[in-house]
Amino acid sequence: MVDIATRVYNHKWKIDPIVRSLIDTDFYKLLMCQSVFRNKPQTDVAFSLINRSNHVPLAHLIDEGELREQLDHIRSLSLSRGESTWLRGNMFYGKRQMFRSDFMEWFENMRLPPYHLERKGDQYELTFEGKWHEVMLWEIPALAVLMELRSRAVLNHMRRFELQVLYARAMTRVWEKIERLGSIDGLGIADFGTRRRHSFLWQDWCVQAMIEGLGESFTGTSNCLIAMRREVEAIGTNAHELPMVYSALADTDEALAQAPYDVLSDWHDEHEGNLRIILPDTYGTKGFLDHAPDWLAGWTGIRIDSGDPAAGAAVAIDWWTSRGEDPKQKRIIFSDGLDVDKIKELHSQFSERTNISFGWGTLLTNDFRGLVPDDALAPFSLVCKAVSANGRPTVKLSDNPEKAMGPAEEIERYKRVFGVGAQKPIEVIV
Repeated sequence: MVDIATRVYNHKWKIDPIVRSLIDTDFYKLLMCQSVFRNKPQTDVAFSLINRSNHVPLAHLIDEGELREQLDHIRSLSLSRGESTWLRGNMFYGKRQMFRSDFMEWFENMRLPPYHLERKGDQYELTFEGKWHEVMLWEIPALAVLMELRSRAVLNHMRRFELQVLYARAMTRVWEKIERLGSIDGLGIADFGTRRRHSFLWQDWCVQAMIEGLGESFTGTSNCLIAMRREVEAIGTNAHELPMVYSALADTDEALAQAPYDVLSDWHDEHEGNLRIILPDTYGTKGFLDHAPDWLAGWTGIRIDSGDPAAGAAVAIDWWTSRGEDPKQKRIIFSDGLDVDKIKELHSQFSERTNISFGWGTLLTNDFRGLVPDDALAPFSLVCKAVSANGRPTVKLSDNPEKAMGPAEEIERYKRVFGVGAQKPIEVIV
């Protein structure tokens, strides 16, 4: 097992780059990329970095030259033969050859497109523009680089024994969480922590701890590279990005109202079983479900990623019941802001009403809260989102108005089209 503290103390980025592989990314990004490659290959998009926690001055903490070196390194990466073989031949969600040969041929020859980086005050403006299926693959590595460079900026001032003690305390914290989760009968939980991890080595350590501490209750990791190396399941389905871009492409209000269902119609044609998971909150969960076509009720489950998770689960259960479906045969995946107490609470509340599982993110792979002075390693909310498609702005409403994105006039239009009324703000922790 890697001695992380010593590696951090001695690291030089050229031998220890932050992003080591094009598959050091979340599995859902590759699934969505294949869908976009097939269905929207000519769509131009722009992605942009958004620091929701503007009290964290990234441009003050992170050297611009070092950031450029890391981003340039990512642009030099290509799939290795072993990675290509794993993607082509491994079984994902019970299906072999999940990735089509035409997509794999493109991916094997792909290099990430250029980026634009500019300092704006205490923050960085980092944007990516180009064809959707190419630009979208920047999201996860860009976030991983910014998060880890911020961690390194803090750690660079620490001495060898300080680092040893820091990681010992952080490891103890993770292990104590795992021990508490181990007492939950019937738990199913996966690592969803790539995008806001403390570091790659730390995420890898957390996955190994989950494997040993939770056994069969640990269902896998969203990180493809770690899944391949540790021989666990790669976990993930789809994200808000798809309906955000499809909706921006809509020419009329009527087409806009239909766009989120068009996304899932395309997905329905490509995937089955446990990959048919609805993410309903992009423009409000209740309105989405109220107007959903009947065939969506036959899908396997729903992922709840914003708002009050218990309220969202209750809405999903009521919706299935109203459509003649048995909620006990369905799955609810909770994935927003989870830690042990919330996981235990939700499991106790819903495990007998439906099948539930958890995607545990930032507070698994980046919980260093209170471990250094000024809480300088506390996790913060950093996202990289599609902000335009074919020159039109994208919008996200979610079930939490604190997560809304897009120009104010477009947000109001989307609220009108999707019938979104008053929403209760919930603090965005991570």
